Order: sequence, then C-alpha cells, then structure tokens
Amino acid sequence: MEDVLQTLGVALGLAALAGLNLYLTVFAAGLAIHFSWVALPAPLQSLHVLGDPWVIVVAGILYFLEFWADKVPWIDSANDTVHTIIRPIGGALLAVLALGDAHPTVKVVAALLAGGVALSAHAAKAGTRLIANTSPEPLSNIALSLGEDVVVLGGLTLVAWHPIAALIATVAAILAVWVLLPRLLRSIRATGWLAWRKLNEPAEGADDDNIYKKIPGPCELMLRRAHASAESFTVAVPCISGGGLRLPRNVFGWLIRFEGGRLFFVGPRRFSPIVVEIPLAGRDVLRESRFLSERLLIGGPSATHVFLFERGHRSLCDRLAETLKPIPVAEAELVP
Repeated sequence: MEDVLQTLGVALGLAALAGLNLYLTVFAAGLAIHFSWVALPAPLQSLHVLGDPWVIVVAGILYFLEFWADKVPWIDSANDTVHTIIRPIGGALLAVLALGDAHPTVKVVAALLAGGVALSAHAAKAGTRLIANTSPEPLSNIALSLGEDVVVLGGLTLVAWHPIAALIATVAAILAVWVLLPRLLRSIRATGWLAWRKLNEPAEGADDDNIYKKIPGPCELMLRRAHASAESFTVAVPCISGGGLRLPRNVFGWLIRFEGGRLFFVGPRRFSPIVVEIPLAGRDVLRESRFLSERLLIGGPSATHVFLFERGHRSLCDRLAETLKPIPVAEAELVP
C-alpha cells in the first residue's frame, strides 16, 4: 500500500508542478536523474528517460525561453494561453510515465486525474498572473515568476524524498484551488473584459456621461422583487463590483438608484443573484483612475464599496459621483 501511495504521490506531484512550469519540471528532474542526485526505486525506473541528454537539452532550451517570457507583463499571459493545452497534456504524460508497467486501465485513470491536477494548477497560475498584470509595474510579475520556480524546485525535492507528503500537499493545494476557483474565474473574466475595453478606449470627447441607461428586464425584476417599490429610477449604469460589505468582487451588474434616493447594486448571476443596498448617508464618494478602470468609491467609517467602470469613462464616473453626493466630491488621480 505504501508503494502505491508513493507512486501516486510522484505521479500527481509531477503533474501539479507541470501545471506551474512544465519545462522546469522536466529539466530539473532530468538533471537530478542524469547526475544520480536521486536514486529511482524499482516502480519508478521508467522515469529514467527524463535523464536522457536530448530530453534535458530540449527542456532546458524551452525553459530558458519561457523564463524570460514569464517576466514580461501580458507576454506572460499570452504564454499561459498557449500552454493551456500543453501543460495539462505534459502533466498527464509525466504521470503515465511514472506508473511504468501498470495496467492500461490504471494508466488511463491516472492520466485523467493528472490532467485535471495540471489544469487546476495552470488555471491558478494563469489567473494570478492575469490579475497581477493590472498593475503597470513589472516587479510583481518577476516576483511571482521567481516564486513559481522556487515552488517547482521545492516541490520536486518533496516528490523525490517524501512522495507521500507530496501527495498530501498536492491534494490540499488542488482542493484549495477548486474552493477559490469561482472567485478566480470571476476575476479573470472581469480583468480580461476591462483589458479588452481599454484597448478600445473611447476617443477624447467620446465619453458617454449618461447616468441613466435602459435596464435589462431581469435586473429590474430582481430589484423590485427584493425591495417592493413603484418608484422610478434616477440612476442606472452598468458596472463591475469591486468589493465591499456584503458585496462580492468582480460581479457584472448594475448600479441603480430609486427616485427616493436608495442606491442598490444588482448582479444577475444565474444561481445566486445579488441585490445589495449601498448606504449613502454620511459617506464620501470619489473617483479614482486606475490602469484598467475608473473606480467609484463610496466610503464611510465602517466600510467602502467599490465599483469598476471602463477605462476612459471618467466623465460618467464624475457625473455619477456628483449625483450620488450633494456636496463637492474629491477626485483622486492615480497615474497609471
């Protein structure tokens, strides 16, 4: 039983590390095997192929190229996009290789599991890097890339010397990724959409400052069901939630104000629609310009609610801030 767990720890551990950096995983493992830094037990003798000089050279060249691409903002995300298929396949192949002469059924099941593990690790890496790219400075990308390399090398050490511990760590990490996956996917979607809209930023003077737009029927229905009112709306603008008390991040929705003054955010999610009232009394309202978005902040002593708008829609945010706050609104400019 222990041998089975150790083999499984090596197979899934290699798959998870391949999801982070396939080429470094193969390159470092190949060097360790070629120079006999680790002694492979009998069930893992099939991994000796990684120590072949040709495998090491090819993996080393590919890792060298990816090492530099992984440090450049947006180039790293393009590289991750290309490797969305490559890394899971590579992780599955490494897992099958680690199983050696196992029964074909076992290999197929292991390949499916390992592919899922590698894809989960890749999704976490790609999503984190995409979020980091919203910052215009490159230091966060460099730090994340170097940190990932350290994790891969440390993970290989754990796989080599404590495979059962590596199995436990891999399972725990993948479970954590799946728990956080909905938030990560929302963040990826919001960041990607804002980046795309920034590339199509309106020309100077083309900013639409209309703060009342046609509300989709489902949004209005959800709001009126949650807060029965026949009042008309004075504000209705699409935006993305940026977080706050009872307000999850990165939900596409609408900021709506009743004629009586009550303000709500409505997010028409399929399984759990969001209707959150945003208090205005005694709160400050200001607008910030960020790298990918214009941010509207409604803050007070207890909490701050943040809403994201397309980059370049400064006039819309300014007019919205003036409407929501009767006193002059401070503006905060952050130079991207």
